[in-house]
Amino acid sequence: MKRNAMAVVFLLLVFGVKDIFAQNPLIMDQFTADPTARVFEGKIYVYPSHDIPARPGKGRAGWFVMEDYHVFSSENLTDWTDHGVIVSQNKVDWVDSTMFNMWAPDCIYRNGKYYFYFPAGAKDKTRRGGIGVAIADKPYGPFIPESKPMDGIGGIDPNIFIDKDGQAYIIVAMGRISIAKLKDNMLELADKPVVIENLPTVGLKEGPFLFERNGIYYLTYPHVENKTERLEYATSNNPMGPYKFTGVIMDEFPSGCWTNHQSIVEYKGQWYLFYHHNDLSPNFDKNRSIRADSLFFNSDGTIKKVIPTLRGVGITDASKKIQIDRYSLKSNSGATIDFVNPDTLKRWEGWKTILSSSDAWVQYNSVDFGSKKFTTVNVNAFSKSGSILQVKLENANGPIVAQIEIPAGNDWKNIKAPVSMLKQGIHNLVVSLKDNKPVEIDWISFE
Repeated sequence: MKRNAMAVVFLLLVFGVKDIFAQNPLIMDQFTADPTARVFEGKIYVYPSHDIPARPGKGRAGWFVMEDYHVFSSENLTDWTDHGVIVSQNKVDWVDSTMFNMWAPDCIYRNGKYYFYFPAGAKDKTRRGGIGVAIADKPYGPFIPESKPMDGIGGIDPNIFIDKDGQAYIIVAMGRISIAKLKDNMLELADKPVVIENLPTVGLKEGPFLFERNGIYYLTYPHVENKTERLEYATSNNPMGPYKFTGVIMDEFPSGCWTNHQSIVEYKGQWYLFYHHNDLSPNFDKNRSIRADSLFFNSDGTIKKVIPTLRGVGITDASKKIQIDRYSLKSNSGATIDFVNPDTLKRWEGWKTILSSSDAWVQYNSVDFGSKKFTTVNVNAFSKSGSILQVKLENANGPIVAQIEIPAGNDWKNIKAPVSMLKQGIHNLVVSLKDNKPVEIDWISFE
């Protein structure tokens, strides 16, 4: 076992791979944005841009700062593996590494290779910006960048679409959204880009993502109709158009986060919307974090509007730390969420649930108790005056499976209590306050 542990440590050190457990946002140890999700080798791979805080000599204060790209993968949409940096601005020959503007990327599989497309500022100042391509044998790399950007096309947020007939397209944003056919080598244009017409003419449009379902082509994009971006889409019966504006996928964020950016993918029979918000940086919306929620279609093929959630997607193993602050539902009063540590530099520690009145509760859906026989519940919590928590199944009026007495104190404590009548399988979990003595809860788990 020691040899195995040493081998794991060696792999982590060499390849930079690490596991991350999250709901929304999906990634909790760094800022991520502009997620492009793809299904490769039976897994979901997400290729986001990577926001970093500006500092002297590294980016522009008060603006987006992006110097490299990571890739993340998951089989269950709950446990995410960070495969580390795959492309960096200081390791691409043509990129100006003083600009820190590696915007939204994409990745596609063709001819036995993975092609990663990324925008960046070029050393050649006759260009407004270039679209680079890096190639790998595996979806997580290593990716080898081409020595020059693509000819005949610039802009930001490249998206690649391969139609059922095998024709590949590249779609980019540069004031307006344009599309062009690609040659089979995936590195050259087969014709000149053309502007996609019939989209809203007023307000910024960027971040195109094209997909097909049941013969309908969906062109999705963020659009600033008012002050911040919302996610919209247009439809066509041909990748080149003409397109017709069809509707809104997600409204503007009430928080005022200026940007959003999307990709839509089907995985194991369910469609998902990947997007971003500034969860980990509520006072500065240039440091963003990627999210995912389920997406559904109406019978006529139109998209049902997606309402953002904290719970996100995926099923959580009952034996792992269940972050109930990423709730599915909560009581109308007495239940609030706050950072565990309000210090800006320590928000990576996540959030806590605060229950402050009798019968206040939070509900966390889709916890997998499997076929195991759990006998104990653990909760990491504290209460200055001491309090009593109840753990229930399914909903706030469901059966009580545990009662936990939280001792009075000012420090976080891991408290255990026995469980009874705990059903096997997948259930919703509810944590409620029995008395009126406030309690703060970090996580809960079962053993």
